[in-house]
Amino acid sequence: MIRLLLVTTSADLAERTFAALRADTSMSLVGVARDGEQALAMSVDFQPEVVAVELGLAGGDSVDTIREIMIASPRPVVVIAGQESGGAGGTSERALEAGALAVIAAPLPDDGPSMSKFLSTIRAMAQVMVVRQRRRERRAEIVTGVPGGAAPRLASVVGIAASTGGPAALRSILAALPADFPAPILVVQHMSDGFIEGVAARLDATVPLSVRVAVDGERLRPGFVYLAPDGRQLGLSGKTRIRVTDDAPVDAFRPSATHLFRAIADCFREEALAVVLTGMGDDGIAGLADIRRRGGRIIAQDENTSAVFGMPKAAILAGLVDDVLPLEAIADKLVALTNKSDQG
Repeated sequence: MIRLLLVTTSADLAERTFAALRADTSMSLVGVARDGEQALAMSVDFQPEVVAVELGLAGGDSVDTIREIMIASPRPVVVIAGQESGGAGGTSERALEAGALAVIAAPLPDDGPSMSKFLSTIRAMAQVMVVRQRRRERRAEIVTGVPGGAAPRLASVVGIAASTGGPAALRSILAALPADFPAPILVVQHMSDGFIEGVAARLDATVPLSVRVAVDGERLRPGFVYLAPDGRQLGLSGKTRIRVTDDAPVDAFRPSATHLFRAIADCFREEALAVVLTGMGDDGIAGLADIRRRGGRIIAQDENTSAVFGMPKAAILAGLVDDVLPLEAIADKLVALTNKSDQG
């Protein structure tokens, strides 16, 4: 039985959640918290498998509530967005940074697809093993190098793949990079449709680099970060231009990390650098193999700092990773491994 704790001040949202759960005998609602203090207490007392927090919780403490749950009583947290909430002034992006795993639409009465999507997301999130967040991160063990101690290769491009927990990890890395970072960064971040523009805008406003959703034909520039658009593949046209297409999904993913990594491997060969961050599944493995064959370098986030260790673990177990690093060490490694020469 999956036990759900709902955090909301909306009677309508509570009723809609009740209605959705009544359609699935494998789930139950263990309680409704009205504010952050109640949410923390009930999270400890009831030990729910999932906590669902209303986006734009009255009182404005939805982000703080998520952050405190992930510190005091860590468990999968999802954010429920009603149609009236829209982007909630960037609250959804800040909630993901605070540790929420997903943002989902509130279930609509008498709407089968809406109910099904809501229930399937709760069911998937209940399987995620999350890690406790800390107010001040400790330095985790750093494991670097492949057998033989090959000298580091300088890179001219960075490709990053992330899924569940990715927005927070991505922001942590980008915030620690200098504004004059000498390589372009391309990112595949798996998330619900409709939120990538907000994530890009939030990052652009809070990190030293310029962050945007990628546009087909756009010129690659050092110090710029390009996020794959919703439902499209992110690749390259040579070493200088971005290619955004409607190419078929790769292993059911569009955007696909494998698609991006293959493009980077083809165009940059030994100058390619890939990073695999927190996330569910194993998207990117085939593309990482191409980067390895072409002489590029691969970094994986370590287990201690990953919200979900699925994607990094898959890359590590495949024997494709050069460095396994805690989140707070990845930015320094990127600086050390990137080519300081001007981009063409």
